[in-house]
Amino acid sequence: MREVIQIGTDKHNGLYDITPEVRRVVKGSNVSDGIVNIYVQGATAGIMIQENWDQSVQNDVVNLLKKLIPAGVWEHDMQDNNGDAHLKAGIVGPSEAIPLIDGELGLSTWQNIFLCEFDGPRTKRTIVVTVIKDS
Repeated sequence: MREVIQIGTDKHNGLYDITPEVRRVVKGSNVSDGIVNIYVQGATAGIMIQENWDQSVQNDVVNLLKKLIPAGVWEHDMQDNNGDAHLKAGIVGPSEAIPLIDGELGLSTWQNIFLCEFDGPRTKRTIVVTVIKDS
């Protein structure tokens, strides 16, 4: 089963919690045990599982990546000025796979699923959620 979700982003770099949307897709699938794959389409965004307790960890992720991969110094910047976004997205990666256990996401108490925006704001980011049932 596959469903596409879309969200807008309001920051150039930011993490956006998409856990509620993924849970809704999982619930609608009626799959009890299996795997859910969350994949963002686009070369300047990623998917990350991270702590959800407060905004500080999400801010730290954004700030770390800004320090490791500064804007404006990459060869690709001569094309469309977003070389850093491509590199950040490549390091984070476009997807995560999470086990489904008794119909629930196999996340711990402090884990949520985040869309990582590195080239925003965007009116639409497309995320493909695929639920695979254990045989």
